[in-house]
Amino acid sequence: MALFGRIFGGGGKGGKGPSPQEAIQKLRETEEMLTKKQEFLEKKIDQELIIAKKNGTKNKRAALQALKRKKRYEKQLAQIDGTLSTIEFQREALENANTNTEVLKNMGFAAKAMKSAHENIVDDLMQDITEQQELEFDEDELLAELDELEQEELDKNLLEIGGTENVPLPNVPSTSLPSRPGENLRKRSHEVSCLHLHAPFYANDQYRSP
Repeated sequence: MALFGRIFGGGGKGGKGPSPQEAIQKLRETEEMLTKKQEFLEKKIDQELIIAKKNGTKNKRAALQALKRKKRYEKQLAQIDGTLSTIEFQREALENANTNTEVLKNMGFAAKAMKSAHENIVDDLMQDITEQQELEFDEDELLAELDELEQEELDKNLLEIGGTENVPLPNVPSTSLPSRPGENLRKRSHEVSCLHLHAPFYANDQYRSP
């Protein structure tokens, strides 16, 4: 843990942690440094092996010292291999987490866009409904106004008809109206009949008179 603290420059408890991008960059730099160290140790191991072989029969002490150094380098190399594996795992995990974060961020952005689109659709729908209600309300007002106009016209016509009752009628003539032709004919027939009935009496009276 102390090694990673030195690598990443960990501060006190109150220090602010690095961002994922900063941590990934630090891990890559550490990988590069350890890889160079690894190459250096591999070269040293090869050199010590050559020295041990060269002095194996001539100078056993030098050969043993070379083999000891070779073992020490191999141990360091094994530690570096383990550290590199851990760093590689952490870097990949951070990269995946960073990718997932970006994916989630973009998905959240898309979700907000969809929500906004749905809100716009709802707003448009509500506006259409409101406009339709306003049109219906205006039509009702127009129909009511038309009814009022028709009622006014009807009242006006009724007043005109009622006004004719106040027009003075012509005076009744003071002279008697001439009888109808049928009545005159019946009257004359009655007079003729009466003359026929009284005619004998008139004749007798004539004979009786001197």
